[in-house]
Amino acid sequence: MPITNRDKKKRGRDTAVQGTNDSSVVSKVSAAAQGYFQDAFLQHFVCKVTRRAPLINRGYYVRWKAIDHCVRRFLQATIGYPKRQILSLGAGFDSLYFRLHAEAAIDRTVVFEVDFPDVAHRKASLISGNIALRGTLDSHLLSSTGPAYVSSDQYCLLGVDVREESQVEEALSGAGLDWEAPTLLLSEVVLTYMESKWSDSVIGWTAKLLPQALFVMYEQIRPYDPFGWIMQDHFLKLNSTLHALRQYPDTAAQRHRFLDKGWEQCVCLDMNDFYLGVVHQEERRRLESLEPFDEYEEWHQKCSHYFILTASRGSLTIQALLTLPPVSPVPSVSPTFSPMALSVRTMPEEICVEGLGMASTCLGPGQILLTGGSSRGGRGLVPRLLLRSQASWRCVCVEPSTDLGVRLYHTLTPLPAGGAVLYGGRSSPLNPIRSLFKVTLDSCGPPGSLTCEDQGTLKLCAKVMACTGDLPQPRWRHTATVISHRGKDFLFVFGGRNEKEAVLGDCHFLCLKEQHWTEIPIEGTAPEARFSHSACPYSGGLVVFGGLGTDVPLGDTVLLRSTNRGFCWDRLQVHPPPIPRYSHSAHVIGDRLVLVGGVWLHSEGVPGIAVIDLTTGSSMEFTLDTTSVPWPLMLHSFCSELTDSEEPAVLLVGGGGNCFSFGTHLNPQPVTVGLSAVLE
Repeated sequence: MPITNRDKKKRGRDTAVQGTNDSSVVSKVSAAAQGYFQDAFLQHFVCKVTRRAPLINRGYYVRWKAIDHCVRRFLQATIGYPKRQILSLGAGFDSLYFRLHAEAAIDRTVVFEVDFPDVAHRKASLISGNIALRGTLDSHLLSSTGPAYVSSDQYCLLGVDVREESQVEEALSGAGLDWEAPTLLLSEVVLTYMESKWSDSVIGWTAKLLPQALFVMYEQIRPYDPFGWIMQDHFLKLNSTLHALRQYPDTAAQRHRFLDKGWEQCVCLDMNDFYLGVVHQEERRRLESLEPFDEYEEWHQKCSHYFILTASRGSLTIQALLTLPPVSPVPSVSPTFSPMALSVRTMPEEICVEGLGMASTCLGPGQILLTGGSSRGGRGLVPRLLLRSQASWRCVCVEPSTDLGVRLYHTLTPLPAGGAVLYGGRSSPLNPIRSLFKVTLDSCGPPGSLTCEDQGTLKLCAKVMACTGDLPQPRWRHTATVISHRGKDFLFVFGGRNEKEAVLGDCHFLCLKEQHWTEIPIEGTAPEARFSHSACPYSGGLVVFGGLGTDVPLGDTVLLRSTNRGFCWDRLQVHPPPIPRYSHSAHVIGDRLVLVGGVWLHSEGVPGIAVIDLTTGSSMEFTLDTTSVPWPLMLHSFCSELTDSEEPAVLLVGGGGNCFSFGTHLNPQPVTVGLSAVLE
C-alpha cells in the first residue's frame, strides 16, 4: 500500500517523540555524574557525558527520585510474593533493570520494557556491545526480528508500539508476563505524546488485564499560565505535542481520569508537594549542597508543572500508593479574589527593556534608573534610564563614572536628599559583591528638564561608600530600606542569602550621614529568615512581606515599628491570608500594601496583585488581564515603580527566567497596571 501524507506525518511525530528519549538520557547522565543519584549504568547509553545546568540536574533528580520512591514501595509491598513484575511503557534508554540487578534488589522480579521497535533495536545493540550491561543477563537472547529484542530470565525488551493494544498484549504474553501476578507499570512522560484516545485506552486496558497492579506516571500539567505556555510551545516546535494537557490540565483531572478508566485508588501530587512532602529533609539538604544554585523561581515553577501519580488495583498494591505527612509542608490558602481583573497595558511607545535580576529606583519625576541584571546578551548590563516627557517614555543608556561590575539581585534604594544607594548583589552564586555605591544623576541642563534629547549630557556619578563598623555578611536577594531614628537616616538591610548561607535572617543599620554600620535595639520576635521578600517604608518604620524561607514561600506581614529606644517587630494578622509569594515587588500607598507578582508553589495560584489594608488587616487578590500585552508575562525577577501620572499605576520592567530545558523567556517591554480600582 502506498504511504499517505497522514502516515508520513505520523511517522515524523513518532520519530520526534523518540528523539526526546535521547535528550532525556543525556540529562539523567549529567545528574548522576554530579552526584544527584547513583546510577553507574546510564553512562553506557550515551556517547559522552555532557554536563547540564544545575536547574536541569535538579529537575531530572526529582523525576528520578519520584520513580525510584514508587519502585521501592512496590517492591516492599510485594516482598512476600513468589513473583512480581515491572512493566515499563515507553522505557527508552532507562537503566532501572540494570541498577536493581546490581543492588540485588530484583529477587523474584521480572522487568519488561516496551518501546518503539527502532528504540528497542538501538537499546538492544547497546546492551549487546557493552560487557557491563550484557553481564547482568544470566541467559539471554538477542534478536532483531519479532517483538522480543532482548529476552532473559529477569529482563525482556520488546519492540512494540504501545498504542497497539492487541500487539502489546500478544507480545507480553509471548514473553511470559503473568497477568495475575503483582505488576508495577511505569510511564515516564510517555502517554502525553499520544492523542488522548490512545493514552486513555492504555490506562483502560492495563486496568482491565492486571487485577493486582500499581500504575506510576510522571508527566506535565497546567498548560495555561506563562510557564505552561512556554512548555507547550517548546514541545510543539519539537513536533512532540503534549496531547493530555488540555483534557487533563491538573492533578485533580488526572486522578479522575484513572478512576474513570477502572483503577480503584489514585493519588496525584505535583512535584513541589512530592519534593517537600515525601523527600526527607536530610536528602533535600544533600541535594541542595551539590552545586551552586540560585534559580529558585524556575525550580518551583518547573515542579508545579509536573506530577507523579500512583493508581492501584487490588488490595495488595494500595499500600504502595503515594502518601504525604499528616501536616503538609505546603500551606493551603484560600484568599479572597475580586471579581474585577486589573488591565495590563504596554507603554505607549515600543521600548524594549529586557533583563532579570535588575534593580530600580525613581530618582525624580519621570526618571527611573535601572542597574545590573542579565539579558540574552549576557550579564553586566549598562545602567539605563527611563525618561518620561509629557505622555511619552524613552529609554537611554547612561555610563557610570565608576565601573559597577556585574551585579544581579542587588538593591537600589532612594535617598531622602536625592540619589540612591546601590548595595549587594552577586555576579554568580559563588561571588557576592561587597561594595556600596552612592549614585546620582548629573545633567548639563536645568533641574527637572531631562528629556530623551539629553542622552549625550546624562552622567551617572557613582561613588564608593567607605563604611566603617561591623560590616554585614555580603548578600543578594535582600532588602534595603531607608528609615529614620532620632533625626538620622539609616539604611536598614534585612535578609537575603550568600554563597555560604542558604538563607539569612539578620538585620543591619547603616548610618547614611556617618557611613557607619551601627546597632539599634530591636524588640520583639524577629521574622523568619528569608530572601526575595519585600520591604517598604511605612509609618516611621517599614513593612515586610513574604519571601522564600528555608523551604517554602512565606505569606506573613511583619511591621517594624519605631519606639523610643529603637524599633520593635510586630506581626499583622491578615484575613483572609494572601497567597504566599517571593520574587515579587511591593509598594505602600497610604495605609495599603500593594503586592505585585511573585512565585507561589502551585500554578493555580500564580500571583497577580494583592492589596493588604495595614490598619484593618483585610486583604484582596486581583487577577491580571494581560490580553493587550505580549504574552507570556512572567512576573518574577522584575522591577516595579509607582508612576506619577494622574491615574495611580505601577510600571513593571523586565522579569522572566530560564524555563527549565524549554528555553529562556524575558519580558520584552515595560507594562503598566492601573491601580484605581485597587485603591477604592
